[in-house]
Amino acid sequence: MLLEIAEFILYSGLIVLIAKNILVVNLRKLAENLNLKPKTVGDIAGYATSIPELLTISISSITGLIQMSIFNILSSNAINFIQYMASIIINKNQQAFRNQAIKTNLVLVIITIIIPILLIGFNIEINIAIVPIFIILYVLFLYLNNNVHKLYLTKEDKEIEKKIEKEENSEKGNTRKTLLYIIILMGTGILLYIVGELLSDTLQNLCNHFNISQVIIGMLLGLITSIPELITFFESQKHYKNHEVNDFLGVVEATNNLFISNVLNLFLIQSIGIIIYTLFL
Repeated sequence: MLLEIAEFILYSGLIVLIAKNILVVNLRKLAENLNLKPKTVGDIAGYATSIPELLTISISSITGLIQMSIFNILSSNAINFIQYMASIIINKNQQAFRNQAIKTNLVLVIITIIIPILLIGFNIEINIAIVPIFIILYVLFLYLNNNVHKLYLTKEDKEIEKKIEKEENSEKGNTRKTLLYIIILMGTGILLYIVGELLSDTLQNLCNHFNISQVIIGMLLGLITSIPELITFFESQKHYKNHEVNDFLGVVEATNNLFISNVLNLFLIQSIGIIIYTLFL
């Protein structure tokens, strides 16, 4: 058991190092090179930082540990939200919560935490019948996210949008650099996949050989797979610290990172896990 614990610490540390020193750095460089809006950067970060969840859910589903997957999602989404709030408070960006669009996104994020709680609390069976509902909710949430800023755009926000447009009209980034960053990010995804698989194997050994509950393992997986989001939440606000409108831009990026991560985890990645579980059952 000591060996498994040592492996757990090692692989967890590798996920942190890869996320902090490769994923976040090159994601930021790609965004700057393409002159992307903060919302778009947050969306990309949300997809990128959900790679560990995709791996752990897929592996646990293949091995028949479907209960572990829902606790993984619950733990990951709840921890993401806590980390996000902590990053906002530490960076003293609470004033951005006055923006109605951000408030709406946070309500949707809270729903992604409540749903798995209800599934667990009411002991609802996790089967293929849930997948169509999750896919519909996934599309609906993305639609709301894409339109919420337009629906609640204030005069202050319009001024910020104008400033963003000016930045976007600056000189285009280097194409070779763009390709390089994309290749590095793809390689990073593969690295996270490999380390995540090793981590999943270790946790499954702890579960099967040492009779540790799937609930505990799922919660641990959620904790570990939320580390990349923690890093990107702080990095997004740190990046705009000296920006003229940093109080808004950094929070927009972090909020969309949180939103995409949680929605992707619950509705799409969990659906993939259910489908895999059904095929290998």
